[in-house]
Amino acid sequence: MLTDSPHAVRSVAIVGAGLMGRRIAGVLARAGLPVILTDANPAVLEDALTEARTMAPGTTCITAEADLSAVVADADLVIEAIVENLDAKRALFAAVRAAAPEALLASNSSVIPISRITEGLNRADRTVGMHWWNPPDLIPIVEVIRGTHTSSEAMDEAFEVLELAGKIPVRVQRDVPGFVGNRLQHALWREAIDLVASGVCDAETVDLVVRNTIGLRLGAMGPIENADYVGLDLTLAIHEQVLPSINSDPHPNPLLRHKVAAGELGAKSGQGFLNWPADSRRAAAARLATHISQQVHA
Repeated sequence: MLTDSPHAVRSVAIVGAGLMGRRIAGVLARAGLPVILTDANPAVLEDALTEARTMAPGTTCITAEADLSAVVADADLVIEAIVENLDAKRALFAAVRAAAPEALLASNSSVIPISRITEGLNRADRTVGMHWWNPPDLIPIVEVIRGTHTSSEAMDEAFEVLELAGKIPVRVQRDVPGFVGNRLQHALWREAIDLVASGVCDAETVDLVVRNTIGLRLGAMGPIENADYVGLDLTLAIHEQVLPSINSDPHPNPLLRHKVAAGELGAKSGQGFLNWPADSRRAAAARLATHISQQVHA
């Protein structure tokens, strides 16, 4: 239930109507909040509005409007869900703040620190990172990131609206690139790519091993709990043996750079580390959604 605070969130504007923005809109509207969508490309708004409304059947509280200033002027919360580009996000935040001087501004950036996005911005105390995971209607966690100037009140407001929407917000108290989840995920990806690049195994083997070992366990026991569970003495002994040989490059793997330069982008191009025949990306998305739903509702 929303509080009587003068800053309680009672209306939301979402800037960026792509896959993430439209689904976040659906989640918040399903919780009874009036939501208005906008996008720099007006052509996407009709499709985005239709999809968002299918997630909240029977509601009339999702609308769309092309004019940014009109969209954000009366919003209590503005969520940015545009491209992962620092300059674009900074420019957008400046425009939003000019039109909405007191609104709580949130960035859905998955890796860029909120403090970098809001550097020099008026009322930076009323800004937070709000990282929703894809697909945002299924993944329960939303990371709420405290920037250098973020106030405790702003953090609490973000928590309140996310809890209202049925999410599990978590506090990220230091504004580091990648926050919590993506730092863990990409540490795993770095080692996975290195195993392939160094000839230890092929890409299919990496995925087969992960899905049928740690992947099975992580849904029930996180890495810290598992370290405690097996014993920190054993964890220390294993680290002493394994960590010196684990990849620690501070840059992307050359094999990854080579594939991107060659246009081997994965599912979107038909070839990456794996082959992606026609319609295989759609099938993979459906398989992932089914798996996540089963895990969340188990």
